[in-house]
Amino acid sequence: MSPRRPSPLMHLTTRILPFADAASEGLPMGQLLRLSLFQVSVGMATVMLLGTLNRVMIVELSVPATIVALMIALPVLIAPFRALLGFRSDTHRSAIGWKRIPYLWFGSLWQMGGFAVMPFALLVLGGQQAVGPGWAGEVLAALAFLMAGLGLHMTQTAGLALATDRADDETRPRVVALLYVMFLLGMGLSAVIIGWLLTDFSSFRLVRVVQGAAVVGILLNLIALWKQEKVRPMTRAEREAPRPRLRDAWADLVAGGQAGRLLAVVFLGTLAFNMQDVLLEPYGGEILGLSVASTTLLTTVWAAGALAGFGLAARMLGQGANPYRIAGHGLLAGIAAFSTVIFAAPMGSATIFFAGATLIGFGAGLFAVATLTAAMTMPARGGKAGHGLALGAWGAAQATAAGLSIGFGGAIRDTVNAIATSGAWGEALNTPATGYSVVYHIEIGLLFVTLTVLGPLVRYARSTPETPKTGTGRIGLTDFPT
Repeated sequence: MSPRRPSPLMHLTTRILPFADAASEGLPMGQLLRLSLFQVSVGMATVMLLGTLNRVMIVELSVPATIVALMIALPVLIAPFRALLGFRSDTHRSAIGWKRIPYLWFGSLWQMGGFAVMPFALLVLGGQQAVGPGWAGEVLAALAFLMAGLGLHMTQTAGLALATDRADDETRPRVVALLYVMFLLGMGLSAVIIGWLLTDFSSFRLVRVVQGAAVVGILLNLIALWKQEKVRPMTRAEREAPRPRLRDAWADLVAGGQAGRLLAVVFLGTLAFNMQDVLLEPYGGEILGLSVASTTLLTTVWAAGALAGFGLAARMLGQGANPYRIAGHGLLAGIAAFSTVIFAAPMGSATIFFAGATLIGFGAGLFAVATLTAAMTMPARGGKAGHGLALGAWGAAQATAAGLSIGFGGAIRDTVNAIATSGAWGEALNTPATGYSVVYHIEIGLLFVTLTVLGPLVRYARSTPETPKTGTGRIGLTDFPT
């Protein structure tokens, strides 16, 4: 009997539906979409920690900005431990053979626990305290942010490692792009829904919304992890055998100098792309005179650019392109983007400004997907380091740089503006645009430095000729996450 040929409808579905060809025999589409729900949960938690609760503490609860900044920085301080969490999931021993699922589950519990106690801690921090020591609010809020941050990092590291374990070499780039799209989707939807629910703010509503988000998060993660890892019973001797040491696994990972250089590229590139994170909207409002509604659209155009970058990176990687070259293209796009944003001020053009914001998202999308794909394939070059360690190290470098860059960007802008507007640098620079311009020029300089560090990696990459596997050069709807 001849093998069954795929129906025309199935072929059409594969070409039209976004990421329909990201599935594989080891990771069918249904299970892939279900697994990607952990990224929706992580996106929601990110919005809560860095956006919603930030605004609530400063505006509604009148918490000093310094304390708010310290609270938001706590999850960033945990980020370097992602490498350890990934390594532990690589070497985890259990009677049924699970490695990633326990870390996904306990990460979900930590995340839920942090959000469950967070609204009460914030209310105490805001002064709504009848009994107890005066420092209770700060301590309780710090613990809540630490718990939620630990859960977020543990969940994302284990989830990405599980997706890497199950995807094959051909579909892995598209899986990476799909997971990034789900992360953006989680951020966008949760920002809209949570913002709408907190329109009429009250203490009771804050408790209900934050704890509701905690429940939604753990439900999403429970659905995501259900039956995603096969049971492989281990004997008692296997469970009691000595585990590999982190030091040995790390030495194996960095053998040849590729891993350390890749982490440096990720750190520097993320630092360069994210210093503008809290400055882009104020730049549009203060320098270009845009309305609040107009600057709010910046998130939309940035996300559109990022989605285009994800889709293009997935297509190029699927065709065997060198991931380091794609990362370089993203860095070059970033240089053009920040140059465009800088020229928007003297030109007084909102159109140029929005074009620059779109290019920033596009370059960041290319860079992120390419470097994550490179990290996913790196453990295959050694025998002791697993996907969890590599992805944890990538996440640690990325998250740490993202947190530090936000603080650096704001501090540089404020310091430079204080000097420039005092007249110390002359009349030409006595304008609020000077501080923003200095930050954007620093980002361009960091992008050039990142390109320099990236260069030697290109010759190490194992890439196939950049020709389509299908024999056609057309770009279909399946290549764009829209």
